[in-house]
Amino acid sequence: MKKRLRLYCNTDQLVNLRQFLDEKLRHTPLSEIDSLQVILAVEEVCANLIIHSHECNPTEFIELDVNRQNGTIIFEIKDYGQGFNILEYQEPNIDHVLKTKRKGGLGIMLVKKIMDKIEFESNGTKNTCRLFKNLESK
Repeated sequence: MKKRLRLYCNTDQLVNLRQFLDEKLRHTPLSEIDSLQVILAVEEVCANLIIHSHECNPTEFIELDVNRQNGTIIFEIKDYGQGFNILEYQEPNIDHVLKTKRKGGLGIMLVKKIMDKIEFESNGTKNTCRLFKNLESK
């Protein structure tokens, strides 16, 4: 199974992303809860790219490839915007977030908790983020 989706950098496109992911995950052994969590994680990365790296410019796009291999489903997200290395992300202090009532900043923390492995690479013009989810029980 290898499938690709191109999303133009408009937050309205996130509906298409969720439908695409739901269809692809329906054919895996993931539970409904696990599937919803994976959709949330992939959507968080894509939404951050659309909003922060591309400033919702609908003439730009990101690409998502979904590939299943050896008991793992891999979500490869490519874009040509300002790079954000998810691996260098520092989790915020939850107490501080609650105390200051700050909105945002917790999505990447959720992505790291939901996914089994994350890779990031950039060559200066193209950024690639890979999210891995094991399909076999641990």
